[in-house]
Amino acid sequence: MNFAFDARTEELRARLLAFMDEHVYPAEQVAHEQRQRLSSPWENPPVVEELKAEARRQGLWNLFLPDAVYGAGLTNLQYAPLAEITGRSPQLAPTATNCAAPDTGNMEVLAQFGDERQKKQWLEPLLAGEIRSAFAMTEPDVASSDATNITTHIRREGDEYVVSGRKWYISGAMHPDCKIFIVMGKTDPDGPDIRRQQSMVLVPRDTPGVTVKRAMQVFGYEDHYHGGHAEVVFDEARVPVSNLIGEEGGGFAIAQARLGPGRIHHCMRLIGMAERAIELMCRRAVSREAFGKALAQQGVVQNWIADARVAVEQLRLLVLKTAWMMDTVGNRGAHTEIQAIKIATPRTVVGILDRAIQLHGAGGVSQDFPLAELYAGARTLMLADGPDEVHQRSLARREIKKYL
Repeated sequence: MNFAFDARTEELRARLLAFMDEHVYPAEQVAHEQRQRLSSPWENPPVVEELKAEARRQGLWNLFLPDAVYGAGLTNLQYAPLAEITGRSPQLAPTATNCAAPDTGNMEVLAQFGDERQKKQWLEPLLAGEIRSAFAMTEPDVASSDATNITTHIRREGDEYVVSGRKWYISGAMHPDCKIFIVMGKTDPDGPDIRRQQSMVLVPRDTPGVTVKRAMQVFGYEDHYHGGHAEVVFDEARVPVSNLIGEEGGGFAIAQARLGPGRIHHCMRLIGMAERAIELMCRRAVSREAFGKALAQQGVVQNWIADARVAVEQLRLLVLKTAWMMDTVGNRGAHTEIQAIKIATPRTVVGILDRAIQLHGAGGVSQDFPLAELYAGARTLMLADGPDEVHQRSLARREIKKYL
């Protein structure tokens, strides 16, 4: 395994770091101020559109997509350090570079499983950043950590599918530019194979029977930059049979294909969040005094910073190994590593952010620093894309199986 950055990665890293310094970080406060004057909390502040135009002009666009026809054609190993950089400003940088969830996963699904009409109608506008999308999988009435529990029903009537069910925490659904839902439901609820009961269909937001009921908060945050999270009701919503993605019964497999890259992308960005926290900790420590000496001279603060550095270096190596394995043996071959980083990264970064908040005192929980919002995002990722305990269960079973 060789994790040294190749020439293309080095070149993109240099450009992306300059873009962050010159455009993204200065825009953070501007975006906050502009948002206060918007008529809808879900609209993008004008500065976000300016960032998107600049990123596209610089070729820092769709970096996440390994498909060279539709995206940048980068491997997971090449993209990892770039996603880490954008993770330092998760509210702005992923959106600015068109690398924000849930659109990234939806574009991957359409690129891999969509037919030519679906790609033309939905993938191309998403790649251009002209529209947003949402992925409707999680449900409030069942334990969605087990995707086979999903109760949304997709029944066929002639040349149409009729979709009925209730979803929640559907990321992106509050954004005014969200035009399409990828909905997972059961087309064969009584089928003998519980992993062949589900299918995925494309449901335009303006379809009769689709109601975005309310915005869901995350630790009190509305998560504007992800387009919010919504509760969505599908009440006999009808779409053409041609809106089926892939084949009937293929929904579970498509979901797994989507979530693998999504999990590593989250972990890449989490490392960037941790690096931002360490930077803020160090700046705070050298600028404040308590009990007669700088915080940077207090033993407990030194321990926090040292432990954070060690933890981040460990996580980065594990994430890079996982990216390398996904590139060389595929997502299935890297299943153990994907689960390992999904377990280790959010909980470790939550701990680092917690110490950074503590070091900042009241400022740490205020709007004057990004730490509280970063903490909420990192803590949520202990649930998103499968809770930690599900990954622990699966990983443990795979380890134990070797000895049976």
